[in-house]
Amino acid sequence: MNSMASAEWYIGLMSGTSLDGVDAVLASFSPRIQVHAHASVPMPQALREQFLSLNQPGANELHRAALAANALVDLYVQAVKALLQHAPVQAQAIRAVGAHGQTVRHQPGLHDGVGYTWQLNQPALLAEKVGMDVVADFRSRDVAAGGQGAPLVPAFHHAWLHDPQEDRAVLNLGGIANLSLVPASGQVLGFDCGPANALMDRWCELHTGQRFDDQGQWAASGQVQPDLLSLLIAHPYFERPVPKSTGLDDFHLAWLQAQLDQLGRDVAGADVQATLLELSVRTVANDLNRHAPQTRQLVVCGGGALNGRLMQRLAAKACGYWVRFTPPEPGIRPKTTSHNRRWWWHWGF
Repeated sequence: MNSMASAEWYIGLMSGTSLDGVDAVLASFSPRIQVHAHASVPMPQALREQFLSLNQPGANELHRAALAANALVDLYVQAVKALLQHAPVQAQAIRAVGAHGQTVRHQPGLHDGVGYTWQLNQPALLAEKVGMDVVADFRSRDVAAGGQGAPLVPAFHHAWLHDPQEDRAVLNLGGIANLSLVPASGQVLGFDCGPANALMDRWCELHTGQRFDDQGQWAASGQVQPDLLSLLIAHPYFERPVPKSTGLDDFHLAWLQAQLDQLGRDVAGADVQATLLELSVRTVANDLNRHAPQTRQLVVCGGGALNGRLMQRLAAKACGYWVRFTPPEPGIRPKTTSHNRRWWWHWGF
């Protein structure tokens, strides 16, 4: 039987903490994980600012949140249409669309002992517009069960990369840096290390007008400020036990400005950027040394993997790890060992 005809096809949609756009992929999972097409739609600045404002208390939140969710669905629809233009199958073949929504508040375990995580989404509206089944609300049951609200990523990393012969770790450098520890034997562990692109992107946009620091060139032009780094790394989140998770609730521009005010001296914009990059590197390296001291394989994914300066500093700080990042093209093969070197580019040290 033709494998293309027998496969079940799924579309995944994601807009992360970086708020740079919506990514869409067409994937199948049997007999192996395959990505068949991908597309991306940039997020309009006005919607981006609305999501950022909804991360903090403000006026008329319910109304603004509902309209922002509707606008997000419009981006999802654009992404699905762009994806299907390059897909090897018609829309009728799609089994379901997975739509995470946009996280605007994330506070599991807080306040009343249960807390909450809130993703803006309109899955029913999306289903109506694309004419496909939509799966959503991936987080709330995990929070209700006492988890951190991100149950799928570590499970996927285990299914994708587990090797009975060696311990591995997967680092996603998105808006927030998160780790999945995939031991050769034992249970997978996933948690957030701290900020990655979220603070660097915001600071870069504020001072340069650019949404991100291309290749980390602006950060590389600055000097790490040890006293500022000490203030930043003193945030209590970094000493909390794992599993743990964070987001823009903890790490945002107002928090960064408060640390700069406490410092009591002027710091050049590029020096702040260099220090923010070093904060991400140090907190990731600290968590690796603390929770995965025997692991030597570190696979890096997310937008931060394309930041040359960030990867350079990570390779230098995560001494003893083979740092490599996931391929930009389809062809992901799960649970491979001897052929892995074909599928990742090596950042040598």
